[in-house]
Amino acid sequence: MATASTSLDTLSARQVAAGVAAGDFTATEVARAALDAIERRDPEVRAFLQVSADLALEAAAATDARRAAGEALGPLAGVPVAFKDNMNLVGTRTTCASRMLEGYESPYTATCVQRMLDAGATPVGKTNMDEFAFGSSTESSAFHPTANPWDASRVPGGSSGGSAAAVAAGEATIALGSDTGGSIRQPASLCGVVGLKPTYGAVSRYGVVAFGSSLDQVGPFGRRVEDVALAMNALVAGGRDPWDSTSQAVAPDFLAHLDDPVEGRRVGVVPALMEAAGLSDEVRDAVAAAGRALVDQGAELVEVDLPNIASAIAAYYVIAPCEAFSNLARFDGVRYGYQEPGRATLAEQTSLSRAHGFGEEAKRRQMLGAYLLSSGVYDTYYYPAQQVRTLITADYARAYEQCDVILMPAAPRTAFRFGELSDPTQMYASDMFTISNNIAGNGGVSVPLGLGATSGLPVSAQLQGPAFADARLLTFARAIERALSPDGEGAPVAPALAGKGGELA
Repeated sequence: MATASTSLDTLSARQVAAGVAAGDFTATEVARAALDAIERRDPEVRAFLQVSADLALEAAAATDARRAAGEALGPLAGVPVAFKDNMNLVGTRTTCASRMLEGYESPYTATCVQRMLDAGATPVGKTNMDEFAFGSSTESSAFHPTANPWDASRVPGGSSGGSAAAVAAGEATIALGSDTGGSIRQPASLCGVVGLKPTYGAVSRYGVVAFGSSLDQVGPFGRRVEDVALAMNALVAGGRDPWDSTSQAVAPDFLAHLDDPVEGRRVGVVPALMEAAGLSDEVRDAVAAAGRALVDQGAELVEVDLPNIASAIAAYYVIAPCEAFSNLARFDGVRYGYQEPGRATLAEQTSLSRAHGFGEEAKRRQMLGAYLLSSGVYDTYYYPAQQVRTLITADYARAYEQCDVILMPAAPRTAFRFGELSDPTQMYASDMFTISNNIAGNGGVSVPLGLGATSGLPVSAQLQGPAFADARLLTFARAIERALSPDGEGAPVAPALAGKGGELA
């Protein structure tokens, strides 16, 4: 059994699973340590909307029973995992951080969640998010904001801010989020953790409440690249999901080449992005340091051009609101969701249920989508946005003929203070380096690079790659991690929270 000095803060997912398999500690001990860390740390962070203590202990007991019976354990045996609250899990609510779904009980379990459970993961809870994933700061949650574990006066990013914060705070070893325009990579950047947005179709979206169906993709957070690779192996291990028509079969080999050398490989750099308006000096310097680290390991930096990337935000904020309007039309106060009481007519009940059930950002995006899809407007905006999407996708294809991956910032700056970006258009611009990747459907990963020299807050770099080359992205991410993380093995738990619970006894 573990000694009191063993803490989840210092263990990777592989070490937790290996320790459970070897009998160094039980999955139940790990679950109790994780729940203790949440109890002691989350009042400061507020990463969770629901802590699933009963489910965690039940799953951990099942893992311990399998070990006692001599059965093989999964690669994530006993690993504490959190799930963004747009992913269904039986035994929990799925609220999307909205009053519209405040009491909604998950009727089934999402494929991505089930695959983590099948790999032996312990589900510790559902994490906070921007309402229906509309936002870049987790401030639009209907219930409460989540604080950045590195500075509680600042946002964790969004929309998967709760998942990123839970990992950065050491409340979960791995967390799942969803990325529609940067909602994994941007909060990973602001919280100083690894966040992977896989290629569109690599991970099933069945059971995940949709925002933009042609843009959404589920992916993992971890403090180490290896943890993210382990999670990806679990997420794709079941092959193509027949319940998701966009799902593709992906080989579960994300660990096989993780430590391969990058010598002789080419890393694309887009000069215009490194001089983009709004990019802070400390982020620019950090990305440049990541480039030098790859060059020192034998890679070659080459300049590439993405000529239409400047139009990505404009195209995204046509396509995404249109898809959001379509997806959220089902929330009418009749079948499920918030229902305005005491209304005499269906029209009055529906309109008031939607008016009072949705928050401001959710209403803003749906109204924009309704306008853009209206007669006389559709041809002016929506069709050209799809044409721009085709151009951006072609730009990436040409760039990848010249390089293996592209290196760029993940977020233009470090975490901003609550209320600092009150103008919605300023908030939208915080995803300026991530949106194009969702438009093209390719993979991208945010890699933490320590703390900025000026702010003392986490900074990061982003790597983007061709479709279904996500394992390659993790190879390059691991090369950066080896060179620039504190001990070559990943990011630490935010120091203000480290050691507050999480000990294995």
